[in-house]
Amino acid sequence: MQLVALGLNHQSAPLPLRERVAFVPEEVGGAIARLRERLASPRSIAPSEAAIVSTCNRTELYCAVDEPLEAGVALAEFVAHEKGIDPQDLRKASYVLPHTEAVRHAFRVASGLDSMVLGEPQILGQMKEAERLARQAGGLGLLLNHLFQRTFAVAKEVRSSTEIGAHSVSMAAAAVRVCERIFGQLDRSHMLFVGAGEMIELAATHFAARHPRSITVANRSLERAHALSSRLHGQAMRLSELPEALVRFDVVVSCTASTLPIIGLGMVERAVRARRRRPIVVFDLAVPRDVEPEVARLQDVYLYTVDDLGRIVQTASESRQAAVAQAEAIIESRVRDFEAWLSSRATVPLIRELRDRAEEMRSREIERARRLLARGTPPDAVLDQFSHALTNKFLHAPISLLNDAASAPDEERNRHIELLARFYQRNE
Repeated sequence: MQLVALGLNHQSAPLPLRERVAFVPEEVGGAIARLRERLASPRSIAPSEAAIVSTCNRTELYCAVDEPLEAGVALAEFVAHEKGIDPQDLRKASYVLPHTEAVRHAFRVASGLDSMVLGEPQILGQMKEAERLARQAGGLGLLLNHLFQRTFAVAKEVRSSTEIGAHSVSMAAAAVRVCERIFGQLDRSHMLFVGAGEMIELAATHFAARHPRSITVANRSLERAHALSSRLHGQAMRLSELPEALVRFDVVVSCTASTLPIIGLGMVERAVRARRRRPIVVFDLAVPRDVEPEVARLQDVYLYTVDDLGRIVQTASESRQAAVAQAEAIIESRVRDFEAWLSSRATVPLIRELRDRAEEMRSREIERARRLLARGTPPDAVLDQFSHALTNKFLHAPISLLNDAASAPDEERNRHIELLARFYQRNE
């Protein structure tokens, strides 16, 4: 079994394509089951493994398969079929990473080195959620389980040993800066947060620190909206109230798991007319998008997507670049560790076979010794015969190897002699 990954991210694919291939959590379990079935090989000893990482900036499939070269094509065809897109479009915007490259990529992603916001911590939590969903779906076997556990350990080491995230500017902080450029002080602004997940909570916390006039949280579950709004000293409302309530808000931040836009052009047009040219700033942090792209054409509306905010926060100081170099060094070291583990796993079948053969020889000689004892042969004679027989059986293979090597070229003969000397811990 070998690792292979297929994915696309903010560097390889535009937002419209990324939102089309995104998998919401409710889809992941069924998708993993179908993916494993597609990757199954009749020649495979172990079942295939699969996990899906899907965030606003990336969709990546990590798999353990017998035939990685064929798997890369199968993965692209699988995603294209699942999401109803042209396979050719997907291939142009995606990358296939075999074996060691897949390991290195997973380590870099979890450590925040492949993020739109360098060093951002949210991706580690998102990868842990992907691991949990894959485990629930039965997609984790020996290889992927080890990959994820090593990935989490590497990310922790990078964050504790470097300053990779010390100076990072989050999407939420960037959104606050944008609003302050438009409105100045935010203490007279009314804020609406649509959704109640981790990203919304992070954004709301940043905006709350600017003491806006009001904070409202809208969500399908009023209970979850109340839970978040109470921590922010704000109000809660149902998502169904949004069309009538939108007019009241100066800033809207939306990030839900909806597969279709929940804030449409008509809804925003009506709100803008009622606001009498007072500007409204909308941050759509969701993938797939929560806000119809046509909203950006409206006057007095400022619409920002995750890609727009990403461009704002892509600034790198010298200290952060030094941290990147340090993080990359840690990752390369841990990639080599993972490769060593994989190599050790390759010898497991041979070790098992050697143990089985040794146990078979031991059992035969024990049985022969018992028969001799039953016939009345003295125990000392039985032990002596038992030890000689077992020693001869264990030495048969290496002695045969040496005899065969006697007529081999010098280099091959010397290699066999050196190997056997090491095996028996001799120094000469």
